[in-house]
Amino acid sequence: MNNLNNHRTKIKQFKRWVIKIGSALLTNDGQGLDKTAIKNWVTQIATLCQQHNIEVVMVSSGAIAEGMTRLNWKQRPTALHQLQAAAAVGQMGMVQVYESFFQQHGMQTAQILLTHDDLTNRQRYLNARSTLRTLINLGVIPIINENDTVTTEEIHFGDNDTLGSLVANLIEADLLVILTDQQGLYESDPRVNPEANLIQAGYAGDPNFFTMASSTGGKLGRGGMLTKLNAAKLAARSGTTTLIAPGYVPNVLTEIFTGKNIGTLLLPKQAQLVARKQWLASHLKTKGQLYLDNGAVEALLYNGKSLLAIGVTQIIGTFKRGEVVACFDSQQQEIARGLINYSAEETQKILGYASNQIEQILGYIDEQELIHRDNLVLL
Repeated sequence: MNNLNNHRTKIKQFKRWVIKIGSALLTNDGQGLDKTAIKNWVTQIATLCQQHNIEVVMVSSGAIAEGMTRLNWKQRPTALHQLQAAAAVGQMGMVQVYESFFQQHGMQTAQILLTHDDLTNRQRYLNARSTLRTLINLGVIPIINENDTVTTEEIHFGDNDTLGSLVANLIEADLLVILTDQQGLYESDPRVNPEANLIQAGYAGDPNFFTMASSTGGKLGRGGMLTKLNAAKLAARSGTTTLIAPGYVPNVLTEIFTGKNIGTLLLPKQAQLVARKQWLASHLKTKGQLYLDNGAVEALLYNGKSLLAIGVTQIIGTFKRGEVVACFDSQQQEIARGLINYSAEETQKILGYASNQIEQILGYIDEQELIHRDNLVLL
């Protein structure tokens, strides 16, 4: 365990963070947004970004809780339409607070509202990914929340811990920080057993941890420690390290950056690239086939390049943007598969053409690559 804990010193090398903050920390236990706490976190994030060149995406709870306060509701409602109404009211206040505090540091923010369907639908997945990457490249801080105003029981994430892990997958984050009102994961519930020991480090998905966790969340949130362990397990499939940490510790985010022993560190068992490629290869069905010329095959296999339309000689099948297609060489051997940036109809029109001709042919351009290297796995 001590060897695993030594990985904290590597956090300084992590350049892309997803930081998730829960309702209990944000809302003064239901008495409105804790602006002092939020200001402190924003100041720390500004330090990470401006002094250490960290790329940060935030996943923030609190909209429903803030809406409850504004509507003077003392108990969290159970009716879906009331939850949606509270979220709609509360989202306004939450975004205003974040924007005002980040502006004090000369930083811009963007509001992103997602439903589960946005990340399971491959076309929406790629659209969301492209938007987030663009915002990150522009130095804007995306603030993501579940779109509670339109979500239904069939599609909601259930908790923002899960949303945080899926966002980590989406942008291939190095680190997922889950700030909570607990010290981290304990061997047993510390509220019941004051002698319980804190788990300092381990591997995400360790079944022993799940037996230790309580699935009971607070009265405002929907997730307990169990959802955080599930989130770490999901994040690990794209190689993301997860840190469950107490958000009330002074300067918690900058202390995490320095490698201080805070919270519970959960490591993936595989390197980021390997884990993501394995997930892409193992869990998605192909919707079509692309046949490549020798130059494209060499570029993929030996030069680590993305697949460009100019290297494709033939397509088979009907597929949409964001679906998985298989890539074959001239000997009809499958060499790779990946998430395609254009539909079958669009691909048919641009195959064999250079990337700088796509806009002229289609009248628009979504991506320069047919399949980006990040979304392609070699077989």
